[in-house]
Amino acid sequence: MGAEVARRTRRPYDVAKRALDAAASAVGLVVLSPVILITALVVRLNLGSPVLFTQPRPGRGGRVFRLYKFRSMRNVDESRGLVTDEQRLTRFGRILRSTSLDELPSLWNVLHGDMSVVGPRPLLVEYLPRYTPEQSRRHEVRPGITGLAQVNGRNTVEWEQRFALDVQYVDQRSFALDARILVDTVRSVVAREGISAEGHVTMRKFGEADA
Repeated sequence: MGAEVARRTRRPYDVAKRALDAAASAVGLVVLSPVILITALVVRLNLGSPVLFTQPRPGRGGRVFRLYKFRSMRNVDESRGLVTDEQRLTRFGRILRSTSLDELPSLWNVLHGDMSVVGPRPLLVEYLPRYTPEQSRRHEVRPGITGLAQVNGRNTVEWEQRFALDVQYVDQRSFALDARILVDTVRSVVAREGISAEGHVTMRKFGEADA
């Protein structure tokens, strides 16, 4: 009963947020088009083709969509020993990730309705069966380009804490919280905080034991 009341209470917010997401992503794609085009060209020159990294990711309700980002790693090449993420990530790729420029194509996902600007980050499809019922609640909302976990440690946050922050966002989502997350995101990107977990180029895989 309480959950149903909460859903009804947040419905106006969810509807308004979707409208704002669509408007913001459309404007962002237009205003940032020079940056997007230049970044695409530099990716092509540094890493070759394809320019975009695409991967299935689960969205709201667990529905799978195709995520778009700029590629930041070399292609797998066993003959050259380029197999692991650590071996494939270039200095240029690290810059892309630390500045979050690799996320710019995800604005298309926001415009299309797969994602929101703010929300739990979309993780791998293979993680879906590993979630507890509580952790699965992160899929009650659209995934975001940035979220509460991203401004509280980004890739250095342990999985249990990350999921707790995701569910906290689901329960407490509001325009005030979204605004705070956006401000903190800018601060984190400028400071380049939490880019990678210790011993990993980004974050440890869910279920992966400590080295």
